[in-house]
Amino acid sequence: MNDGVNGVALAVFIFFFVLVTAMGFMAARWRKAENENSLDEWGLGGRSFGTWVTWFLLGGDLYTAYTFVAVPAAIYAAGAAGFFAVPYTILVYPLIFTFLPRLWSVSHKHGYVTTSDFVRGRFGSKGLSLAVAVTGILATMPYIALQLVGIQAVLDVMGVGGGEDTNWFIKDLPLLIAFGVLAAYTYSSGLRAPALIAFVKDTLIYIVIAVAIIYIPIKLGGFADIFASASDKFAEQGKGGLVPDDAGHWGYATLAVGSALALFMYPHSITATLSSRSRDVIRRNTTILPLYSLMLGFLALLGFMAIAAGVTVKNGQLAIPQLFENMFPDWFAGIAFAAIGIGALVPAAIMSIAAANLFTRNIYKDFIRPDATPAQETKVSKLVSLLVKVGALVFVLGMDKTVAINFQLLGGIWILQTFPALVGGLFTRWFHRWALLGGWAVGMVYGTAAAYGVASPTQKHFGGSSAEIPGIGEIGYIGLTAFVLNVAVTVVLTFVLRAVKAPDGVDQTQPGDYTADAGDPGVKADLPPATAGSSH
Repeated sequence: MNDGVNGVALAVFIFFFVLVTAMGFMAARWRKAENENSLDEWGLGGRSFGTWVTWFLLGGDLYTAYTFVAVPAAIYAAGAAGFFAVPYTILVYPLIFTFLPRLWSVSHKHGYVTTSDFVRGRFGSKGLSLAVAVTGILATMPYIALQLVGIQAVLDVMGVGGGEDTNWFIKDLPLLIAFGVLAAYTYSSGLRAPALIAFVKDTLIYIVIAVAIIYIPIKLGGFADIFASASDKFAEQGKGGLVPDDAGHWGYATLAVGSALALFMYPHSITATLSSRSRDVIRRNTTILPLYSLMLGFLALLGFMAIAAGVTVKNGQLAIPQLFENMFPDWFAGIAFAAIGIGALVPAAIMSIAAANLFTRNIYKDFIRPDATPAQETKVSKLVSLLVKVGALVFVLGMDKTVAINFQLLGGIWILQTFPALVGGLFTRWFHRWALLGGWAVGMVYGTAAAYGVASPTQKHFGGSSAEIPGIGEIGYIGLTAFVLNVAVTVVLTFVLRAVKAPDGVDQTQPGDYTADAGDPGVKADLPPATAGSSH
């Protein structure tokens, strides 16, 4: 790694950073609403985005520092086991094709802004709604932290912020500045900011990927040499080569399935979905989003390219930024760094908005200030969006950043426990509300305790997201094990509670609500603030 600052790359990076910052603040005037004092406007962009805006916005959720830094870093360190991220994004699209349009319809019919809004309306349970809200906020913070780690990795490689021995404040000052700018334009423009910036972000990413998968292999002698170099390295380390050994098969499969089930449980994924103007927008997006899976596969190969290029770093998260600096001219390295940096800012903004919406609608309004006006809701949500980013900084400063993929997997353990209430509730009301709460509690306690007990060479607790699966003895993803326990407890408790005729909550929804589309009675493409708050 270069000891000095890469001036040219830094100048290009700053240019694009300033550009998207200006766009972030200008976004407040983009499709400006008559009444901006509502969560529908600030937190969902007026629910008015069409196919392309929604595609870029959902892409902003999927193409994050996780895909550009953490996944290739996992492959750089552990081999093909890190490719679990590719099949899970393939598995997820048929899944979301079945349930996201139903969620869009019922949410537009009743003015739901969050998943917790839906859960409360479906099951008539504030307690279950609160559980979903708290889980969403908790799971989002390590995911935002991962974005900050990605930005920091780029800054480190460019030589900004000093070395490992530098005072922590000086070292992290550039990250804190980026964090502050992100917080400012998110506060100002809401969801419109990441929606507008996503166009620049994805354009840069596609350019960088296209160049990287053609230019770098040519310089390294072709993919045959790249795979051979990677295979030799893993064989020397006793990892058996490129393909995971028998002991790693359960881990690979459970990570892929668990991550697929968890991906669209995250509040930011739902926020991007609900911002679209019709069911057809959702369906069209689920048919074209697999393009991102193709690009993710190419991105993952960068981990092998870093090995073949002789990149040696103590912190694996620096491997891909260092590869770009070594292989590209300085000016294009700056573009690549900007793609990573902006690729972290966009999802971080969406995530903080989504978590803030959960707090405002399902904690503040339900339990603290039931008579809050739309303007008060929006003000609280703006403030909480700042606090969520501070919570993410706690994860950044308190956890090992050399295995950043663990940040996302830890969040997945928690958010997966909301699946039975959300997806189950979209198709059936057979699950009892108290059973869902009991299953959620068991899944959360087991998942958190199991993750807490995982140690790594650099961290005593929360050092990984895989542990022995009870009854099987194989190592697998803790989130999926906790999810299975959650479902089992929910089913058993539902039978018991139905047998004793425990009181059921009131269902605010009707069967027709789940297939309603824009233009149907009671459903508008652009909901006015009054409608958005009427069901609460």
